[in-house]
Amino acid sequence: MDVAARLVSTALNEYWGVPIVVENRPGGAGAIATEIVARSPQDGYTAMLCQIASHAITPARNKLPYDHIRDFAFISMIGTLPNVFVVHPSMPAKSLRAFIAMAKASPGKINFGSSGVGASPHLLIELFKLEAGVNIVHVPYKGAAQALPDVIGGQIEAYVGNLVGSALATIKSGRVRALGVTSAKRNKQAPDVPTFDEAGVPGFDVSSWYGICTSGPLPKAVHAKFNADLVYLLEKSALRGRLEEQGIDVTPSTPDQFVEHVKSETARWAKVVKAANIGQE
Repeated sequence: MDVAARLVSTALNEYWGVPIVVENRPGGAGAIATEIVARSPQDGYTAMLCQIASHAITPARNKLPYDHIRDFAFISMIGTLPNVFVVHPSMPAKSLRAFIAMAKASPGKINFGSSGVGASPHLLIELFKLEAGVNIVHVPYKGAAQALPDVIGGQIEAYVGNLVGSALATIKSGRVRALGVTSAKRNKQAPDVPTFDEAGVPGFDVSSWYGICTSGPLPKAVHAKFNADLVYLLEKSALRGRLEEQGIDVTPSTPDQFVEHVKSETARWAKVVKAANIGQE
């Protein structure tokens, strides 16, 4: 998220000729940063990288002091990014189908790590468990930076998280084995890794997604200019290539398309939260 935010803010800074400050506000699976933006003036000067955790999963799980749709102005989607499911190389399963067979043969015996309870990697594996009919045990960590090293070291059997960064590097170095990416199509950064759909879970399609939103509603002229400028940069400038280098499939949109995506994703993850019996925090 930090890398995507800085790439977009740098491009806007150069295009607009005004300074843009990126401020990390972690905590609450995105809720802390989201509330700060929701309570900011409705002038477009305070924006955020709204994404699957802040604007779909967290609202689906929790009662929040803001409305994640009504209190925001959605500018444009930036793009989507798959998660990847990896295992320690010593695991006998060489494919996702083989992993599913192992999990069915030993229910509740295989562990998987994620960046934390309620984050998108955790929820997508809960969906995977429901659709594949397996029982594997979630081990939440305080971030991917703690979870992935434990898979590399063999302390835990599997891990799911964003494809880019450390995960991609460990796959390429052979320190972990990638069994599948969670998007509908293969990713350019890891073209040899099959999708979940290809590897044994038909129709599975879960990607993290990013966009820019501000507190809202915005004045119409401000909203229209912000969207037009951001879409131009995503389509016509070097920003697109820089994002694609990070594994992001760039998908600019209209504000209305972005809002509908957020609504659809919130409804989708609310069903998963209910089916998996994941309590509120």
